[in-house]
Amino acid sequence: MDAVPRLKAEIWVKALIRRAETGGAAAMVVRRGDATSGTVLVKVSTLDGAAEVFSPARDGDGALIWLSKGRQPEADTDAYIEKQRSFDPDIWVVEIEDREGRHFLQEKVG
Repeated sequence: MDAVPRLKAEIWVKALIRRAETGGAAAMVVRRGDATSGTVLVKVSTLDGAAEVFSPARDGDGALIWLSKGRQPEADTDAYIEKQRSFDPDIWVVEIEDREGRHFLQEKVG
């Protein structure tokens, strides 16, 4: 079985930001991680005091999926991200601000 080539984290992050912005959302890198292989957390703020954070995982077939911590107060989301940063200094954090709560993660970016 051939392995699926993976994009470098920095390229993937830039593509996600561009996609979010073309969809009318604001997106930015809040924390820059390892350019090649850093894990990416995606925070989606609905600008009403609540947010949701998505982290990558692999399903049983090895396909990339995104797990959500669920919508919660933004302060709780930020605390979770800080905790993850303490475990992994190479982590990326991308924040998307979108009143509709769109994350753009189901679309192909590579």
